[in-house]
Amino acid sequence: MNERASSGPTWPPTPVAEPLPEPFPAPFEAPEVPVTPRALTLSIATVVTALLVGGASLVSVPYAVNSPGPTFNTLGEHDGVPLIDAVGAPMYPSEGELRFTTVRLRGGPGNPVTLVRMVGGWLDDAVTVVPVEDVLPTDQTPEEIDQQSQAAMISSQENATVSALEELGYEVPTTLTVAQAIEGTGAFGVLEAEDVLLAVDGERLTSFSDLSAAMGEVTAGDDVTVTVERDGAERDVTLTTTDGGDGRALLGVYVDPVFDLPVDVRIQIEDVGGPSAGLMFSLGIINALTEEDETGGESIAGTGTMDLAGTVGPIGGIVQKMTGARHDGADWFLAPESNCAEAVGHEPGGLHVAAVATLAEARAAVEAIGSGHGDQLRTCADAVG
Repeated sequence: MNERASSGPTWPPTPVAEPLPEPFPAPFEAPEVPVTPRALTLSIATVVTALLVGGASLVSVPYAVNSPGPTFNTLGEHDGVPLIDAVGAPMYPSEGELRFTTVRLRGGPGNPVTLVRMVGGWLDDAVTVVPVEDVLPTDQTPEEIDQQSQAAMISSQENATVSALEELGYEVPTTLTVAQAIEGTGAFGVLEAEDVLLAVDGERLTSFSDLSAAMGEVTAGDDVTVTVERDGAERDVTLTTTDGGDGRALLGVYVDPVFDLPVDVRIQIEDVGGPSAGLMFSLGIINALTEEDETGGESIAGTGTMDLAGTVGPIGGIVQKMTGARHDGADWFLAPESNCAEAVGHEPGGLHVAAVATLAEARAAVEAIGSGHGDQLRTCADAVG
């Protein structure tokens, strides 16, 4: 997010006519004041301090500074254009707000952090200072980093749209094409790039959620029969599933899904990158396509990635995003359950933080807040235990 300077008063200011002072009744001569050793020492110290501070403001350090960024209402407009628009379904106005949150990141190639800014960050509870390599690839140009960030934003919008439409009950036909079989998994050497996934253990796959549901019935390490279309013909192959690291069974492939969306949803936002707005995009789409205003007129902010199975994923900068949300008037905040350990104890005063793990849970949270039952929601403190 590029910082923009706000316009201030012009300089010089508009002249104001004042009466001229009366001339001195007689010439005035200032008395000569002797220079004492103490005065000389103070003068030298002042000059040295000024030089050190001035130098520190120019010295770059290998750190990154995260500070609160602006928030954007997914139910409102951005630069005079609706942030979310749709063709193929009626849209409904809302009296409330569903804000996605951002972080201002300074550091890395082309955007260095000075010593003064780093020290200032250490003294601000709403700012974090970390080694730059922890948050940014140091071997890439600013243009490459920006391209990756924008790609992540586009992907998050697609995931958010598919998940929201399925949450609303729409069917989203999907062609699931294998992009690559991952070396070291049971799919390597069995599934090939350009294979189209048709079924798992006989269960036909017409959407990404079908694939997620089918794999949810499998224990990691078990064999499955996968039906694919290869070179225009169907064939069955058998492979051993892979543990995704959280106990879930995975095929061991990268899938390139192509969606046939029943509603043409358009998300229009510029100068913001990354995937962490996915959850709030999904909630914004749901509320905009639902006749009842589920927000109940409340101001709700949040963050979290969104995958095609409707799972809310972790993000960076949770403390900065809560601070930014409260600054922009939000009373409620939806936080990924996986970020709750970082959030507890850092909630700004007046901001109620609820933990969510899925899109369905987040939607239910919005409905509870909108109906005046937000106090019954599971908090981050509850999630951490």
